[in-house]
Amino acid sequence: MKRSTDRILTSHVGSLIRPDSVVSYLRDKQAGKPVDEAAHEKSLAEEVKLVVKQQKDAGIDIPSDGEFGKGISWSQYVLERMSGFERRPFKPGINAWRAGADRTRFAAFYDEMDAKEGMATTMESVCVGPLSYTGQAAVQRDIDHLKAALKANGVEEGFLPVASPTSVIPDRTNEYYKSDDDILVAIAEAMNTEYKMIVDSGIVVQLDDARFAVTYDRMVPPASFADYKKWLGRQVELINHSLRGIPEEMVRYHVCWGSWNGPHTTDVPLKDIMDEFLKIKANCFVIEGANPRHEHEWKVWGNGHFPKGKMLATGVISHATNVVEHPELVAERIVRIAKLIGRENVMAGTDCGFAQGPFYRRVHPSIMWAKLEALSEGARIASKELWGK
Repeated sequence: MKRSTDRILTSHVGSLIRPDSVVSYLRDKQAGKPVDEAAHEKSLAEEVKLVVKQQKDAGIDIPSDGEFGKGISWSQYVLERMSGFERRPFKPGINAWRAGADRTRFAAFYDEMDAKEGMATTMESVCVGPLSYTGQAAVQRDIDHLKAALKANGVEEGFLPVASPTSVIPDRTNEYYKSDDDILVAIAEAMNTEYKMIVDSGIVVQLDDARFAVTYDRMVPPASFADYKKWLGRQVELINHSLRGIPEEMVRYHVCWGSWNGPHTTDVPLKDIMDEFLKIKANCFVIEGANPRHEHEWKVWGNGHFPKGKMLATGVISHATNVVEHPELVAERIVRIAKLIGRENVMAGTDCGFAQGPFYRRVHPSIMWAKLEALSEGARIASKELWGK
């Protein structure tokens, strides 16, 4: 994995807004309409090449495939790559998203947002049998497309974002395993296949995990903070179990407080979870740092709290606002972190993905690219200050 040896490197969390060709194909497929799989496969390969070029042109050093190969959202896509689950309609009136202290306090806001953005969940995922990984062909396709795109654009390093076992198919119902812990172990063991295939191909793997931090909002109260910390410790064990046999230097780990554009008044503070967060067997930690609820937390990395030899891809661009950050502000965010943990340990990134899945985007595509350009320009300004050239 590259380090910022002579300048600040740039990347992002992974998910980019899908092109019309991908969206149209997936809409037709989900609607049961006839689709041309061969034509889609050819088109998808070209779209991945194009989006890697667009990232390079915007100044991104370490690009992804934009998650173009995933047919559902960033975490639900696993339904198409794992046996043992079935989908059922929720009973009328049930919304699986209606949970958590923030949603309780701002219920009217969330009702309005869900209705406007179509976020209400209508189907539940039920585990009805033993879990095993069956998505080898799908992940190999993603690998092949990204490797071809990197080669075609002269890019040395890329990454594939995938769901952490903690966030695989959240809000699921278990009807097969004896306990929730048993199903988590099964998920961790199954996902190792996906992670290992990616790394063995020479591509960096990034584990995406929204539930690591967000579960605090859903658990406390009525549970205590001690209960949450105990749960957190177990999740770290499961994540590391899913990474068995995989070199740390090929792993990025992303954690956020959820990517939705809401109040976030009950988010757990970073200082309260950073000890567990840093136990993950990853080389690069990708974390929010630009939104107004968490930007102040850059200070927690001081006093030697960040481990030697690791990388921090701190968010210097928000995915959840149409306001394009000024490069000078981006540079300020980078420099203050670099002065705490060392310039070679810092990478400039985004808070989260610009698209939650194929059908939902956080900003307009033109704004997404403007933000990535601002990120890259800010990194250039910061590099001049940090290296003096």
